[in-house]
Amino acid sequence: MFQIIQKTINDIPILEVVKEDLINEEIPTVIFYHGWTSHKESVLVQGYELAKKGIRAILPEAYMHGERVQVAGKPQDHTVFWKVVSQNLKEVSDIRKDYLSKGLSDPERFGISGLSMGGITTSAMLTQFDWIHSAAILMGNPSPIEFSKWLLTSKWYDGYESVDGLINDEMKRQLDTISLKEQPQKLAGKPVYFWHGTKDELVPFEQTEAFIEMIKNESYAENISFSIGSGHGHKVPYEIAVEMAEFFSKSFGL
Repeated sequence: MFQIIQKTINDIPILEVVKEDLINEEIPTVIFYHGWTSHKESVLVQGYELAKKGIRAILPEAYMHGERVQVAGKPQDHTVFWKVVSQNLKEVSDIRKDYLSKGLSDPERFGISGLSMGGITTSAMLTQFDWIHSAAILMGNPSPIEFSKWLLTSKWYDGYESVDGLINDEMKRQLDTISLKEQPQKLAGKPVYFWHGTKDELVPFEQTEAFIEMIKNESYAENISFSIGSGHGHKVPYEIAVEMAEFFSKSFGL
């Protein structure tokens, strides 16, 4: 039996998925982030697969999404995307501390994952937090600058004839700070699983592939795995949710 628990931590709505007999135990934990314009309920499948492995799955509601839309309004311009990712980075430590303080999460086996914007969030978090034991990046992107340039000319946003001036020096500095491409050595010692569909029309597969090609022979990348979804678009198949959960189970030694 499993439990889906609704809670709020520092005004952040959260769903927690966990085996009933492990509710009060200190167990490996994964925070899983949903995608752009989506909501925490949309990643319950991923949470369930993690819970089946004896992992506590925490599914936060991202800033300006789901229950938080009423507070902040609907996402609009291109800068809002990175505001949401930045807010995820600001909030993750509070979520983790809450679970650690209650003895519900093993501090040595604490992972991060997400899909689409959640995968981009995960990639950014790997540059900021040494406590991340392992991570799974589904349809994410390791290079905020490259992705932003692509994004502004894609069907995600309409009406831009040129990206010139849209990414100013200050924004570039901020994005470089959370760029895994600029700091790939932060992967050292961490098991990290990447999955991306080759026909993804919303987050380009080619940029993920280029990053993996860049790092594949480096010593810091010895625990990196890359699963390619041949012919898959911007949707994570069920079997990849299963594969992601199995990855964490193995990395946690379960």
